[in-house]
Amino acid sequence: MHLHAVDLNLLRLFDAVYRARSVTRAAERLGLTQPAASQGLTRLRTLIHDPLFMRAPGGVKPTPRADRLAPAVAAALSTLELALGEAAGFDPRHSQRTFRIHMSDIGEGRFLPDLMVALREQAPGVRIETLPLPRGEVSDALHGGRIDFAFGFLPMVRDSERVELLRDRYVVLLRAGHPFTRRRRPASGLLAALRELEFVNVRTHGDTLRILQQLQVEDRLRLTTEHFMVLPAIVRATDLAVVMPHNIAEGFAAEGSYAIVEPPLAGREFAVSLHWSRRFQADPGNAWLRELVTGLFRQPA
Repeated sequence: MHLHAVDLNLLRLFDAVYRARSVTRAAERLGLTQPAASQGLTRLRTLIHDPLFMRAPGGVKPTPRADRLAPAVAAALSTLELALGEAAGFDPRHSQRTFRIHMSDIGEGRFLPDLMVALREQAPGVRIETLPLPRGEVSDALHGGRIDFAFGFLPMVRDSERVELLRDRYVVLLRAGHPFTRRRRPASGLLAALRELEFVNVRTHGDTLRILQQLQVEDRLRLTTEHFMVLPAIVRATDLAVVMPHNIAEGFAAEGSYAIVEPPLAGREFAVSLHWSRRFQADPGNAWLRELVTGLFRQPA
């Protein structure tokens, strides 16, 4: 297949379907009808001699060929967008640009509400698409243009630019009235008492597992979940404890249904940063959003 046979819009469609894992959602994001998106995908399949996407629950899943193509297509489109953006500048008031961000579910709860309010006021046409990735894929996704930014405590992300937004620490969250909270304990006895609790862990947040290992309570795990945001309901209804960032736990505790315990552990402090690739440092849109995020969330040292 020769490059001249491929319409650029077909590559944009491929990229949108790959990210959304749905032809319908991709069509909506590109402003296409469902039939037009399906026809475009059929043309691309014919050109590449591969089905590219197979039906799956809730949408489609990529073929191995599509997985191999996706990083190259994303990088090419990002490079083209960057070149055009540098020529045209970035006008937030009129931009229709989509920024793709790696962010965990707990990060979405912490950052998205304020960010979307600011965008509504300053850049009403700008779109945000969160794309949570396995931690090991974040660096390649940033440098390949698959995502524009990554929020979080991401020590494994190498060779990126970053700005520290805030510092936090891991705490233990319990329901209000939990038997554990009825007794005051000296610091010397607190760790031993915590080891008598039963815990719920979040699979996608590996650093909380490190804290559980420091507490020596791996054998006290009773539930493992995929996401943080289900935890308040679980903790409120049971005697299970959960390790989570203080910044988030404090918001739950303010409702009056929870209690916070500060475990006397070394290494439970961490920094949440905004990461981006050096490749896109000069992109006007990237620079604008970096400045906005920093102004919204960066806490004084």
